[in-house]
Amino acid sequence: MNDTTEPRLRQLNCLDGRGLHRMAYWEWGDPASARVVVCVHGLARQGRDFDTLARDLVADGFRVVCPDIVGRGRSDWLADPMGYAVPQYVADMVALLARIDAEQVDWVGTSMGGLIGLGVASLGLAAPPHGRAGGRPPVRRLVLNDVGPAIEPAALARIGGYLGQPAHWASVDEAADALWAISQGFGPHTRAQWLALTRPQLVADGDGFAPHYDPAIALPFRAYTPEMAAAGEAMLWQSYDRLGCPTLLLRGADSDLLSHATAQAMAQRGPRARLVEFAGVGHAPTLVAADQRAVLREFLGAP
Repeated sequence: MNDTTEPRLRQLNCLDGRGLHRMAYWEWGDPASARVVVCVHGLARQGRDFDTLARDLVADGFRVVCPDIVGRGRSDWLADPMGYAVPQYVADMVALLARIDAEQVDWVGTSMGGLIGLGVASLGLAAPPHGRAGGRPPVRRLVLNDVGPAIEPAALARIGGYLGQPAHWASVDEAADALWAISQGFGPHTRAQWLALTRPQLVADGDGFAPHYDPAIALPFRAYTPEMAAAGEAMLWQSYDRLGCPTLLLRGADSDLLSHATAQAMAQRGPRARLVEFAGVGHAPTLVAADQRAVLREFLGAP
C-alpha cells in the first residue's frame, strides 16, 4: 500500500522540437482523490520545494502533484536550450494533466511556475468553434506566488548574475551557505528548513555537489531583450484580464520582481486577485512558514 504522506516519483514523456524528453513529477496523497493541486516551482528550483506545503494539503484531502520542470531536478535536459521557455512548459503541463487524469486542478505557482499557471489557466477561454460547448477551464483556483504580468528589470538583472554560472561545493553545508547568499529574498528560515530546501537542489558531481539544473536554462533568459519583455508583458496582461477563476496573489513585501504597484493593479482588474503580502520577505515566499501555508490552505479549501 502506498504511503500517501511521502512523495512518489513518476515520469512521463513530453514532446519538444527535437523529439521527446522525460519530465519527472512528485505525487503526494491519495491517487484517487478528485481534489488535485499542482505546485510548480521557480526558474532554477525543482518540485521538492513544496514538501512542507504538500504534507499540509494531503492532510486536507488533496492529491498534490509537483513537477520538476524540464531541465531541472530529475527531468531531462533539452537538446535545444532555446526551448527553455513558457510555451514548452505549458505544453508539458497539458501532457501532465492528461497523465494524472485531472479535468480540473488548483494551481500553486511560484515565480516562473505562476507564469506557467497563467498560461495553463488561459487555455480554453477562447470561444469554442462553431458554437460547440467546450470543457471546463483546466484551473479551478489559481495561486500566483510573487509574480505577475509586469516583471521588474532589476530582478532579472539580479537573477542573471548567478543563473547558469559554474558551481561546485564540497559538502551540503557549503552548498547551503552559497545558495543562501543568493536567496535572502526567501525570508527567514531555520537552518533545518534551509537544508531541507537545499538538498533536492543538489546533484552529486565527482567529490562534491553541483546545482541540479541544466546551466543552459540561462541562455534564453540572457537572450531576453527589452522589446521581448514589453511584448510579453502585454500578452500576459491580456491573459490575466481574461481569467475567471478565483485568484490569490502572494507577494513578499520586499519583492524586487513583483512591484507593489503591479500587485495592486492585479487586485483591481481581471479576476481581481486577493492580495496577501508577507513582511520581511522578498522574492519569493517559499511557502514553508506557517502563516504562508495557512493562507494557501484557507484559499484552496474554500467551497
